[in-house]
Amino acid sequence: MLGRHLQRIKAAPGVMILTQTMPITMLLFFGYVFGSALAMPGQEYRAFLVPGLLAATAANGIMVGMFQASQDCHRGVMDRLLTLPMSRTAVPFGQTAADLVTTAIGMIPLILVGLAVGWRIEGGLLAALGAFGLLLLLRFATSWLGCWLGLLIRNEEVAGQLGSATFILPLLSSAYIPTDNLPGWLRTVAEWNPISAMASATRELFGNASPAADAAWPVAHPVAGTLSWSVVLLAVFVPLAVRRYARGGE
Repeated sequence: MLGRHLQRIKAAPGVMILTQTMPITMLLFFGYVFGSALAMPGQEYRAFLVPGLLAATAANGIMVGMFQASQDCHRGVMDRLLTLPMSRTAVPFGQTAADLVTTAIGMIPLILVGLAVGWRIEGGLLAALGAFGLLLLLRFATSWLGCWLGLLIRNEEVAGQLGSATFILPLLSSAYIPTDNLPGWLRTVAEWNPISAMASATRELFGNASPAADAAWPVAHPVAGTLSWSVVLLAVFVPLAVRRYARGGE
């Protein structure tokens, strides 16, 4: 199943190219067009933005997982797989594992462009490896959420439209801007967004910024917050997705 999903990506390289070039486009657009207006005192905005874009990439597993699962349902592929003598867990685990592999490879261009525009890893090698590990863990968790949603929707056109709506999730977080100056209720929403915890964790581990002491718990303790969000998502949506696959998506 892992090989099947990797072959799907190979057969449709345009999707892979689009999903990997979008964060780079946003880095260049936000970093240079809005950079002067959004720069924080004493900190280069692009150094703030790159970890946020990596966090948004991790959360993008919702859209990818939802579209792939709904496509299999809509085109009858899942019905065919259910007739084969194989484990019912193989299909969703193959999909999410393939997404994890492609995400790990796909982060490389964004990191290289980030280094080219002035972002630097200043927290040491072990801390940086920890940041990449957290990014992949959250991506794995969100891909399971997307997988379950795709099985629930069962229509690739609807999934594509709903997937585009997930673009708003990073906007309601600290991925692109600090949350300090947001209105009280909006700041609370943004800081309890798992993307904010992930963005703050990557900034802390890369040595780019320290979490705000007066922030909500997931942002004030971003590594623990990201681990907690990831464990909750996996604990909830892995059983739901596997059970729904076993029932044929019904």
